[in-house]
Amino acid sequence: MVNHFNEFANLCFERFGNRVKYWITFNNPWAHAKVWHTYDTQWRAKQKGQVGISLSGDWGEPVDISNQKDIEAAERYVQFYLGWFATPVFHGDYPQVMKDFIGRKSVQQGLGTSRLPTFSPQEKSYIKGTCDFLGIGHFTTRYITQKNNPSGRSSSSYFTDRDLAELVDPRWPDPGSEWLYSVPWGFRRLLNFVKTQYGNPAIYVTENGVSEKMLCTELCDDWRIQYFKDYINEMLKDPLTSHMEMVTEIVVPTVCTLSILLSAIFLMFLLRRRN
Repeated sequence: MVNHFNEFANLCFERFGNRVKYWITFNNPWAHAKVWHTYDTQWRAKQKGQVGISLSGDWGEPVDISNQKDIEAAERYVQFYLGWFATPVFHGDYPQVMKDFIGRKSVQQGLGTSRLPTFSPQEKSYIKGTCDFLGIGHFTTRYITQKNNPSGRSSSSYFTDRDLAELVDPRWPDPGSEWLYSVPWGFRRLLNFVKTQYGNPAIYVTENGVSEKMLCTELCDDWRIQYFKDYINEMLKDPLTSHMEMVTEIVVPTVCTLSILLSAIFLMFLLRRRN
């Protein structure tokens, strides 16, 4: 499968590389590094483009910031979510906390080796650094606490391996989707996490948005406007000024497009009233 995808990507580089300068291998991934190397060795010098990956990541905040177990549980939440793929891409291996917890659970289940695959030294070297920019899809945040009753030995899944519980604050604005709450400050904390964990990479916000629980027949999008405003404001705060390209390359074109769309709708409304 990796080789087939690499051939497909190579064809895309060949046919469209003179016009396309930013490539995302996967939006939420399962294979990536080989394509980055293909572009790096065969196309980068002549096309001057960049290859990145887009990962989903919600923020996990400790329920009690003075409780070390809650702090560690929140760290696991983010590492098992975003770090699962970002850490190998930037550092060449899975997050240490994933290796520790899954390894320990595997031993408890009587397995001879960890259920988490092991990278060889050659694979670590091949994967590490295969990211010119990081795309992030972010929507919401959870409060995280250590589970009081750890899962039994026989249970083995992504969720039981993390050994944590997710909570929400009932005061958080509820947009209508049971999983999506507006928590702008969590977005900023996730961006700072990426900055410190992965060496301040260039970031492109590839997914962000909110549902609307209210049904209406007219233009009534105040809630969504507020969501975008709050999240963009968190993105723009210092010390992330080195990533102002996110504003000029993503936010500004998006705002311009929305302005044009709203103007067109308003014009159609006026013409309809005139007729």
